[in-house]
Amino acid sequence: MRAVCSPPFGLFRVDYPPRGFLMKPLKLIGLALGASLALSTAALAEDINIAVAGPMTGSESAFGRQMQNGAEMAVADLNAAGGVLGKKLALQVGDDACDPKQARSVAEKLAGSGIPFVAGHFCSSSSIPASEAYADSNVLQITPASTNPLFTERKLWNVARVCGRDDQQGLVAANYIAKNFKGKNIAILNDKTTYGKGLADETKKALNKAGVTEKMFESYNKGDKDFNAIVSRLKRENIDLVYVGGYHQEAGLILRQMRDQGLKTILMAGDAMNDKEFASITGPAAEGTLFTFGPEPRNKPTAKAIVDKFKAKNIDPEGYTLYTYAAIQVWSQAVKKANTTDAKKVMDTIKAGEWDTVLGKLGFDAKGDIKQIDYVVYKWDAKGSYAELGGKGS
Repeated sequence: MRAVCSPPFGLFRVDYPPRGFLMKPLKLIGLALGASLALSTAALAEDINIAVAGPMTGSESAFGRQMQNGAEMAVADLNAAGGVLGKKLALQVGDDACDPKQARSVAEKLAGSGIPFVAGHFCSSSSIPASEAYADSNVLQITPASTNPLFTERKLWNVARVCGRDDQQGLVAANYIAKNFKGKNIAILNDKTTYGKGLADETKKALNKAGVTEKMFESYNKGDKDFNAIVSRLKRENIDLVYVGGYHQEAGLILRQMRDQGLKTILMAGDAMNDKEFASITGPAAEGTLFTFGPEPRNKPTAKAIVDKFKAKNIDPEGYTLYTYAAIQVWSQAVKKANTTDAKKVMDTIKAGEWDTVLGKLGFDAKGDIKQIDYVVYKWDAKGSYAELGGKGS
């Protein structure tokens, strides 16, 4: 595999199959160079370039790795099966670091390279501005992970997602809290991001509708390290459960600092907790922590063969790995049916059909949201694993 990095642009390219010049004796280089360059250029011209974009660096890079793993496996599998429309796929990787401005810049550069499709981004605060750049340049965008409702509520023609929405997972979290913590003291925190604040607001709305009023609603800044002031207030208010709208790094620190102050308060959060890195932050303190996510994709019969392939490479396809794989499956199947990579025609085809993926059969509504969605609640244990409540372990 050859990766050519361009740090200023947050992009690099991964070619499948690998390309490069074989080492030749010096006296043959002059004779072969022109022909080699011509053949290489011709081969590259025949590729269909697509991209995966997400936080390959920064605090959410664990999820960027999930996405890149899923995209690389999907592209390799498609190429091994003959490619798409008789051509091989070449994968570009965009790093937005979950920063909205960088996401917009990455999207513009990816779009400028002529790609017809991107699987991305991860953070809703990145996917939303990036989608506008893609729409302007006729690029189809399927996010594996961005759950803020606004992503598909702006009537853009080019957006879809293979995951659910915050108004769906917020409802599941609220129903669980209302049922299992009736009469208890509830706090809701958020990190002010598009994802975190949006999820906290949806959970609060659903809780209030269920007759539960939170005792505390506070925000913090993404990237904060010291949560002792918030933890002290949680202690004063005798909070039994704190719901965190935010990412796993800060949630892990909040949990550790709660335990350091002797609080046994249960922490609950959303899908951004679905990475083993959370347990590396908290250690055994993770035990009892709750989060919402879709039914475990690794346990789906439709994913078994692909999961086995990942495991053979010593990769655990957790979190959004298989969601990214599925996004590329949907696009590639629609391209084959439409017999074109034209983004608008492919999107029309996607919304008109159903697609067989590692996540099962997926269909999309007019907005680009999937029709088949169901969130469930998971619980972490002291050993760094999590299990679906009432379901199988991770």
